[in-house]
Amino acid sequence: MRPAAATVIAVLVSAPLLIGAVPAPWDPLPVRMADTGGGTQLITAVAARTDSTTGTLTWWDLKDGRWVETGSAAARFGAKGLVEGTARKQGTNTTPTGLYELPYAFGIKAAPTGTAYKYRAVKQSSWWCEDNDSRSYNRWVDPLPADCRASESEHLVSYPTQYAYAMVIGFNYDRPVRKRGAGIFLHVNGRAATAGCVSVPSDAMRRILKWADPERNPHIAIGTTRGRTTIIRY
Repeated sequence: MRPAAATVIAVLVSAPLLIGAVPAPWDPLPVRMADTGGGTQLITAVAARTDSTTGTLTWWDLKDGRWVETGSAAARFGAKGLVEGTARKQGTNTTPTGLYELPYAFGIKAAPTGTAYKYRAVKQSSWWCEDNDSRSYNRWVDPLPADCRASESEHLVSYPTQYAYAMVIGFNYDRPVRKRGAGIFLHVNGRAATAGCVSVPSDAMRRILKWADPERNPHIAIGTTRGRTTIIRY
């Protein structure tokens, strides 16, 4: 996981432009970002402000040196808005801003036809451990280990709508910091805002899974259009 630099991202050029050229406001969003993860696919999830619970999720392809929008959907964020990933605290219902890898996908339903991403099937015994005292903190566990309390974890099969299809967002994942947060996913919409994840309609989630190519190293960048957590800094 790359550092959760929620400023994702002072403005430097990440796609080929004329030497010395400064990205213009009308350039595609990835062009105006300092870092897109180094791959040729990117997902951006953008809200207007840190207190927003809705915004737009867009997925992009780098083709012939240019970032091209491939699809977009309305997105939902945490019920308490967004916060810099490095400052986030567990249980705050905030979505962490930053640039993150997407380690793998999972779901209660079978992977959509054409999915190339690693896809784990959710079983009755599948959990996401969110117990700060467990050695399995912020990890998929199957079955639930003895040192991970069920009351501090998510029984994945208990969320048939949200986790019909999902992708793990690599927030606090490679080297988990206790009490920063666990179980941050890109998943299908529930009834309202999320507990800190990013969610989109089911059809959009299916399209993303069929689009995402692990060989192209896709990342997700989460941020706002204004304030300290802006996805771009001028």
